[in-house]
Amino acid sequence: MDKTLIERLGDELYQALVKREVLAPLTERHPDITIADAYRIQQRMNARRLEAGERVVGKKIGVTSKAVMNMLGVYQPDFGILTDGMLYNEGEAIAADTLIQPKAEGEIAFVLKKDLKGPGVTAADVLAATEGVMTCFEIVDSRIRDWKIKIQDTVADNASCGVFVLGDSLVDPRKVDLNTCGMILEKNGEIVATGSGAAALGAPANAVAWLANTLGSLDIPLQAGEVILSGSLAIMVPVKAGDNLRVTIGGIGGCSVRFV
Repeated sequence: MDKTLIERLGDELYQALVKREVLAPLTERHPDITIADAYRIQQRMNARRLEAGERVVGKKIGVTSKAVMNMLGVYQPDFGILTDGMLYNEGEAIAADTLIQPKAEGEIAFVLKKDLKGPGVTAADVLAATEGVMTCFEIVDSRIRDWKIKIQDTVADNASCGVFVLGDSLVDPRKVDLNTCGMILEKNGEIVATGSGAAALGAPANAVAWLANTLGSLDIPLQAGEVILSGSLAIMVPVKAGDNLRVTIGGIGGCSVRFV
């Protein structure tokens, strides 16, 4: 794709974000779009957010679990950026009308104390560079109508990121088995999803290593202080105003969020 079209599509996605509107899938309008094109569109969309005053605080890995792959029909991981404008803390209320078609995912967030840059980053390197892990919600959202996405659509749309919610405890990753820890996600008091750490590419640290190596090929590091969302551990759960959610991960803790 030429630069003019890349910028136009990135601007379309940014305006859809701001106006809370949906777009027809990019892959329907431009069937020859490549994943490389989609990441350039994502960069344009995110550049608009940064120009508006937001600040990068981390990155997210998407489509890491078989459950989400099967729900979306997308069968490879992707990544997006996290900004301070997306961040909520434990127990805070989110206005449902600030999102378009949100779904909640329970995840493990890594907080880095050292930079990580591929190639060659291993899961052991990830753990050594991690200050702590937290239970978190990613509230995914799509600017693409009815979530009718292919991998290029979600990549262009900042990996379908909406907002994220961090729990209130930071745990040393060496003191918990991140691969076998169990997750329970409750919605309005009922268990709606369960999973384990291994759902994220076999191990959450594997997912972060994949991201460090993928970004390393683009000369982009994961930086000390950044929050890295390592991917959903179960299905995506639709949410709306009035819903109260809690996710608990064994050995790490819990995170709650409500929608108003």
